[in-house]
Amino acid sequence: MTALGLLALAGCGREPASEPLRFWAMGREAEVVAELIPEFERESGIEVDIQQIPWTAAHEKLLTAFAADALPDVCQLGNTWIPELAALDTLEPLQGRVDASTVIEQDDYFPGIWDTAVIDGQLVGVPWYVDTRLLYYRKDLLRQAGVERAPRTWAEWEQAMAAIKRQAGPGRYAILMPLNEFEQQLSFALQQDDPLLRDHDGRGNFRSPGFRRAVGFYANMFEQGWAPKMSETQISNVWDEFFNGFYAFYLSGPWNIREFRRRQPPALEGQWGTMPLPGPDGPGAGIAGGTSLVLFRSSPRKDRAWKLVEFLSRPDIQQRFHAMIGDLPPRRSAWEHPSLAGDELARAFRDQLERVKPAPKVLEWERIVQEMRIATERVVRGGQPQDQALAELDARVDAILAKRRWMQARDADAAAAKEADTAGAAP
Repeated sequence: MTALGLLALAGCGREPASEPLRFWAMGREAEVVAELIPEFERESGIEVDIQQIPWTAAHEKLLTAFAADALPDVCQLGNTWIPELAALDTLEPLQGRVDASTVIEQDDYFPGIWDTAVIDGQLVGVPWYVDTRLLYYRKDLLRQAGVERAPRTWAEWEQAMAAIKRQAGPGRYAILMPLNEFEQQLSFALQQDDPLLRDHDGRGNFRSPGFRRAVGFYANMFEQGWAPKMSETQISNVWDEFFNGFYAFYLSGPWNIREFRRRQPPALEGQWGTMPLPGPDGPGAGIAGGTSLVLFRSSPRKDRAWKLVEFLSRPDIQQRFHAMIGDLPPRRSAWEHPSLAGDELARAFRDQLERVKPAPKVLEWERIVQEMRIATERVVRGGQPQDQALAELDARVDAILAKRRWMQARDADAAAAKEADTAGAAP
């Protein structure tokens, strides 16, 4: 009995050895990473049970699993969802594991992407793949319009769009900016010094000079007739219309490199390319999108789960993952592989990733950014005065953030009361 008791005590704190790791992955990435998992299992001897979840069901499934205490060991988490899961205090802090790791090197990651997983000063995720937006453009149409080099500033970009529109004539445009998307407005806003939220992220800051400048620049493209007042659903096919010359610039993400290559007419090979986003005074910031790998506090297999995170974070594995699906790696060293370093179309994304910025890290952000899109569409399509639209936007965002302000005030009162009690108890 004594021996059995000692064995039981020795087993306390050890991870269950017989159960496989539970890994939740989303969308197409889940299908592709499933092809890499057998290599990890052979190397580590750790079995992985991967569950593929559609993006449309992922958010609800995560919250349901949290409520039922049934979260997995490892999870792919969209960067805008990290603040929400962190607010539930369910994400495992990872800085100590990173510091001890011989695989994951923080300085090798693009700073803006790494920052997406830092919530209230605490690292709770490791970036897995990255997503940002930049410009696809028709080189031949720029040359025909007399534009000699790709624009780097807003002023140069406006001059280029004006020249392209003059050359194109009626029924054709310089740029496509679908009104059902928010990425364009958000990109321009992130290029400003003013934050999008104020008062400890408790209120909207959309009447700031920076955001007003961003909306003014965005709306002017439509006022000048450089961009059509259309949503993406009103375009028959964004790829074919790009090659038909309906527009010369298109702001989109890395997945479209493959689509444009696949659909390009032979005569236009080499006549289109990618370029970093122009900014107010030079190359500008962009969105820090993508997903991270997280561990959950409730997992009894965190040590083994961390080994899977390290495996998927290796530059050679990230490069292979990119080759299989086209998602961009978050580590600079992965970009040194010839398949990326020698890809002219990917090179602009590499440049853009050095300047990406995360969106505000509040769990309400996805609601807020849709309100931003609606407000800017009212300015462009509905003719609402910008001052009125932004005042209404701030009011709606303030209402969305009301509970956040209440919680901040409650925590501040509790901290003040605790400090008062401590001071009163002092001899």
